[in-house]
Amino acid sequence: MNNQDKIMIEKETTDKIEIKTKNGLNEQEQEVKMDNMSDLDKTTNGLGEKWPEPIIRVQSLAESNLATVPDRFIKPPSQRPNETITINQQPEDGAINIPVIDLSSILSGNQKDKERISEACREFGFFQVINHGVRPELMAAAREAWRSFFHLPVEAKEAYSNSPSTYEGYGSRLGVEKGALLDWNDYYFLNFLPLALKDLNKWPSLPSNIREVVDEYGEELVKLGERLMRILSSNLGVNEEQLQEAFGGEDFSACMRVNYYPKCPRPELALGLSPHSDPGGITILLPDDQVAGLQVHHGDTWITVNALPNAFVVNLGDQMQILSNSIYKSSEHRVIVNSQKERVSLAFFYNPKSDIRIQPLEQLISSTNPPLYPPLSYDEYRLFIRTHGPRGKSYVESHVSLVNG
Repeated sequence: MNNQDKIMIEKETTDKIEIKTKNGLNEQEQEVKMDNMSDLDKTTNGLGEKWPEPIIRVQSLAESNLATVPDRFIKPPSQRPNETITINQQPEDGAINIPVIDLSSILSGNQKDKERISEACREFGFFQVINHGVRPELMAAAREAWRSFFHLPVEAKEAYSNSPSTYEGYGSRLGVEKGALLDWNDYYFLNFLPLALKDLNKWPSLPSNIREVVDEYGEELVKLGERLMRILSSNLGVNEEQLQEAFGGEDFSACMRVNYYPKCPRPELALGLSPHSDPGGITILLPDDQVAGLQVHHGDTWITVNALPNAFVVNLGDQMQILSNSIYKSSEHRVIVNSQKERVSLAFFYNPKSDIRIQPLEQLISSTNPPLYPPLSYDEYRLFIRTHGPRGKSYVESHVSLVNG
């Protein structure tokens, strides 16, 4: 951020807000393993210990009684949402929504529900799952623990500020491009698996129960991810363990990003999260079921997901599209914000081992159905979004063209 940008922000925030920045990590944190990325990634792609410019905490902006949003958060007209969310808004009768799947019914052998989840993966790449085996009390406790964290004083949160190299901790931007347009959200990112990357010292210590609750929550979502992987494999007509083996077997990875979307004074100009497809395998999202915001791109429209109580929203990432040779779909999605209420959502990522090569499953390849994607590691996909920020489906689509010449 140059001096002119800083003056503009201070003016627009009525001179009452103090922009807190913390670009570095202490020496002990700098010695932590850099999220399993290779030395080549760290040195040639700009993912160092500092962000390219001072970090703007969106929550601080929101709490400063702004009349509008700073220019850095204003999207071009073509990218702005074509609707805004009204709290407690009811969906229109007959409105398209992502399918709702009863997981217990599938596990009990209901073939019809198994076919419905297959159709959802092929058409939407998204579905809601109910009766999934995770206790509602644990889901609520995890969401509220993180809401309490984001309500802490800014100084307490800054102690966990992240950097581009590890991404782990308290953050406010994706991508390292200087001067890039920003999204209206703060977040917290942490690792679960592999265990070598699970560093509880990088998890917040307040509220007092957050580490215990989040640890239990993560263990339950790993189990849920394993169940979903078996179902998705079976629906491709391959062995139930095939997708899990492609992810690295027991050496898969798992992490979580908690999203905090403060109230936005001009929600029609900004986005909470720009359009993107997830670079990994499966995302299990615990949405804010009181405030809508997630939208899925389907055909020529954006569908606002109406989250059911005690349900997870599951979406397939680019790695699943690649492994299935585009039988399954990783869909573009985004988040819109509102002026009335904050939102908190927990995205749990069930991903391949970082350095494993991902390519279409051999069982799905034939002379009439050639592979659509070259072998690439999950790290290469993840590095793209960490370098450039959300960019639709540009990266996975660019590699289709490589194969097809």
